[in-house]
Amino acid sequence: MSLSRPLRIGTRGSPMALAQTGMVRDRIVAANPGLETEIVVVSTVADRILDRPLSEIGGKGLFTKELEQALFANEVDVAVHSMKDVETWLPDGLVIACILERDDPRDAFLSANGANGFADLPAGSRVGTSSLRRGAQVLMKRPDLKIVPLRGNANTRMRKLEAGECDATLLALAGLQRLGMEDVARSVLSVEEMLPAVAQGALGIETRAGHDAIRALLQPIACAKATTALDAERALLAELDGSCRTPIAALARIEGDRLSLDGLLFLPDGSQHWAVTREGPASDAAAIGREAGAELKRAAGNTYFEHLK
Repeated sequence: MSLSRPLRIGTRGSPMALAQTGMVRDRIVAANPGLETEIVVVSTVADRILDRPLSEIGGKGLFTKELEQALFANEVDVAVHSMKDVETWLPDGLVIACILERDDPRDAFLSANGANGFADLPAGSRVGTSSLRRGAQVLMKRPDLKIVPLRGNANTRMRKLEAGECDATLLALAGLQRLGMEDVARSVLSVEEMLPAVAQGALGIETRAGHDAIRALLQPIACAKATTALDAERALLAELDGSCRTPIAALARIEGDRLSLDGLLFLPDGSQHWAVTREGPASDAAAIGREAGAELKRAAGNTYFEHLK
């Protein structure tokens, strides 16, 4: 399958987004020899407003809104996203046409004072993050630590760490690996210590519904295992009406034809949390996710969600 013109690939302009999009483009071209491509950089609100948490300015959809507008306007053919930044429900007329093989979903611990993990931080140390999920899990284990807001791309957050705005921070390991900067991590946190965000480590490609020629180009690089895992995780998120104002973590793992899903729901201050584990056939991924989300919702009760409004 080929196009009569270059495939226009939309992306945010951050170093991370450009590195990821370059990887995706290379895989598309390798699977479709001779295909010409053009990378189109689209500025998003989330890239321009860096002094406030996402939960205050409209949520993670601000990472994708302008890219989706470019798809609707036929300015790009596809858009590359970190799937953890993609809202639970897509606009009508758009689809995630391809989930690539998932990279390591774990979080990396960074510090400027030689600490190799949370246990090394003195009481009162400042952990920089604007992620409610990360902040809640830090406070669950170390309520004596202080969470301070820290936004920006990976390079910006590392500069803020070095400048003394915090004593430690957390970044997605997959992002550091894509930038070739994995060595800046003092340690990699186990999923038992820090359960990842829904879809962390996964890249997805969004396009217009019904664009069969584009989907045919993407099909060879799609990963069925990653797609199934994300079906479960995103179904859990949907059941909880998840947003940047809801601290939620989840990770699905697949062995053979079986899927296991771990989920966590927190109060933002880490003082209370609810956990769920579900297992079943991988073919029932979405149903497993919905059931896990419903269990968390029952455990937390309506008071929890009213508190977050």
